[in-house]
Amino acid sequence: MSTFLEDKPRDECGVLGIYGPGLDVSTLTYYGLYALQHRGQESAGIAVSDGKTIEVQKNMGLVSEVFNEESLAKLKGHIAIGHVRYSTTGSSSLVNAQPLSFRYLRGMVALAHNGNLTNANELRYSLGTTGSVFQSTSDTEVIINLIARYGQNVIEEALMKCMIDIKGAYSVVAMTENKLIGMRDPLGVRPLCLGKLGNAYVISSESCALDTVGAVFVRDIEPGEIVIIDKEGLRSIQTMTATQKALCIFELVYLARPDSVMHGDAITVARREMGRQLAREKKVEADIVVPVPDSGTVAAVGYAEVSGIPFKEGLMKNRYIGRTFIQPSQKMRDIAVRLKLNPIRQVLKGQRVALVDDSIVRGTTSKKLIHMLRDAGVKEVHMLISSPPILYPCYYGVDTSARAELIAAQNEIEEVRKYIDADSLHYLSLEGLLAATKGTVEDYCVACFNGHYPTEIPNERTEQARGMC
Repeated sequence: MSTFLEDKPRDECGVLGIYGPGLDVSTLTYYGLYALQHRGQESAGIAVSDGKTIEVQKNMGLVSEVFNEESLAKLKGHIAIGHVRYSTTGSSSLVNAQPLSFRYLRGMVALAHNGNLTNANELRYSLGTTGSVFQSTSDTEVIINLIARYGQNVIEEALMKCMIDIKGAYSVVAMTENKLIGMRDPLGVRPLCLGKLGNAYVISSESCALDTVGAVFVRDIEPGEIVIIDKEGLRSIQTMTATQKALCIFELVYLARPDSVMHGDAITVARREMGRQLAREKKVEADIVVPVPDSGTVAAVGYAEVSGIPFKEGLMKNRYIGRTFIQPSQKMRDIAVRLKLNPIRQVLKGQRVALVDDSIVRGTTSKKLIHMLRDAGVKEVHMLISSPPILYPCYYGVDTSARAELIAAQNEIEEVRKYIDADSLHYLSLEGLLAATKGTVEDYCVACFNGHYPTEIPNERTEQARGMC
């Protein structure tokens, strides 16, 4: 059985790039990665170019564990890229930490990637038959070997050729000794945006990192676009264009930070509207609305606004559990739950609670939470989810488990309700979710909810063998 701490869609990876002559780009990248830490907690890395060579520092752990003032001082230059990583099937080891750096015919390149290539296995086989050597299990190394294959071309032209070969989801930051490049897949599954810091440019997975380093948000990098930044300024190449866009809707539901902006709106606005829409679809008989912090907080506020039921913070979250937290034995599960979330008995006792969260993956977290609330004296628990049931796995860089592990894929809603021991269970409809995000099925990838994948999913990549940045 999964532990309490694992029962959530896993954040994928975060990337950041800065072109800033005269700036302390390594320290700025550090702070930017700090803002993107929610997107990956297994490893962190920064690569910096001084115009002649590229230096890379990376290691396992959080950004604050990998870097300090002394290590950052050694990374001198005017161009930097950074990466925070969470892995799925690619092992959690230093060899898979990014950025990856290499030398090809035209010089040095460093590259960091967020996403998942759905044809990585076939490309790895094809490249291997022509002499490519792989030292890691990440999809990113496939892109590197493709760049090397097209080594007679300048980096942006090599990347254009790569885009013809690779399929799936990718937001990439890369750099040579004198260029910073950003690249986004033709569907725009994974986010990537552009900011300006004086005369400098910043590329980031999310706008919250731009805010952190003092940059001004300029725009989203378009699906299928490559941006190149060098001493001549910024230029854009619009390469492959898909017939539809497919931004991962789970970015809006859970993955992105609430203060980031995507599709022109703050994430917090969309999540609040999800809660409001959920209240329009189903108002439960309850005394208080309680969020599961922090992912359910904004939606709970919206639900309370429309339902008229008072909003109360009934669960206190411990935000200081790091990646080195010792996983408990089976006998210590209850302590693990309370270490992460602790009920406020004075708020909860004797109440009928509308408990709001963003999603249910395996159901183990919800079950433990509800039992904890009942132990605190709650009279009734009505579980409200601000997204539809997750029925299908993600192949584009989010770990939502194999289909056999998704509780809603294997059970009817009533069976899920019984398993988590709620008095009632209600999900936001897909139509309601799209209304809250002001979009349509043509604007987002909603495959985890309806199974309609925007790209072909190869048979050889099974649900148990999904790769990732």
